[in-house]
Amino acid sequence: MADQESPMDHTAPPAAPARPETAARTSRLTRLRDSDLAHSFRAHPSAMLAAAVLALVALSAVLAPLITPQNPYDLAALELWNSEIPPIWQAQGQWPYLLGTDTQGRDILSAILYGSRISLIIGFASVLLALSVGLSLGLIAGYLGGWVDNVIMRVGDVLLSMPFILIAILITAIATASLPAGLRDVLAAPILIFAIAVPSWVQYARTVRASAMVEAKKEYVQAARLIRVRAWRIMLHHILPNCLTPIMVAATLNFGLAILSEATLSFLGVGMPPDQPSLGTLIRIGNQYLFSGLWWIVVFPSVQLCLIVLSVNMIGDWLRDALNPKLR
Repeated sequence: MADQESPMDHTAPPAAPARPETAARTSRLTRLRDSDLAHSFRAHPSAMLAAAVLALVALSAVLAPLITPQNPYDLAALELWNSEIPPIWQAQGQWPYLLGTDTQGRDILSAILYGSRISLIIGFASVLLALSVGLSLGLIAGYLGGWVDNVIMRVGDVLLSMPFILIAILITAIATASLPAGLRDVLAAPILIFAIAVPSWVQYARTVRASAMVEAKKEYVQAARLIRVRAWRIMLHHILPNCLTPIMVAATLNFGLAILSEATLSFLGVGMPPDQPSLGTLIRIGNQYLFSGLWWIVVFPSVQLCLIVLSVNMIGDWLRDALNPKLR
């Protein structure tokens, strides 16, 4: 009798090992989730609420063309017979103008979302520019010292001796007067970014300079100098990482101040033009009709501005406490 064949072994093949980049990415996410900063954020309800509000504002500003009934920058799309419509919950409210319209028929909700986009972009770009200049000059002043330190810090002292808003108004006025009429509105946003960043870099430079002077005297920096490591590598790879904690807090808090500065300049008439309204421009326009019964033109942009700045400040306060070991 012939022997029966043994059954085939159908065991599954071993699973393929995870790719190195996937494993590294998963490991970084795990470390971030389990870090002290993430734990502090989850244990801070006000910071979580502020982050959610700020994320909602930023997302709605990005998606404004998809969720708003009109483009407030397109003057040809505005209809004057739809002007001065109150919010939807009042007797004369009309769909789709949820927050009403202004005197030109511009939908308030659309203007707020588009204006929030401009305010957030100008605030972020001005902080980024001031941070880049302040970090560079602060590292150079703290590491090199001597006459270089004196020149940079004296320039900073001159800027600090003048009011912030006066410097910004002066820069915007000179830039606007120097440009042709056709370029003034086109370059309004870059001019505002530059005007806000110029007096703002000093705070970053002074903070980084103080930390760089301390770090430059430590043994690991002296050892790097002995083996003839280039100065820019020492500043970027050795000193800068140890100076980032106070800079992160200052940049977060200054983000809210930059948005307020843009709103102030636009409210004073030296910021964004009326056909490209930011939140400050909307508040300036609505302020003219505050006592004529059209309260919604100024109230809703003001509430949006307060929400943004308050959320940023709450996140900055949490970050300051979370990164300071003495306050844990």
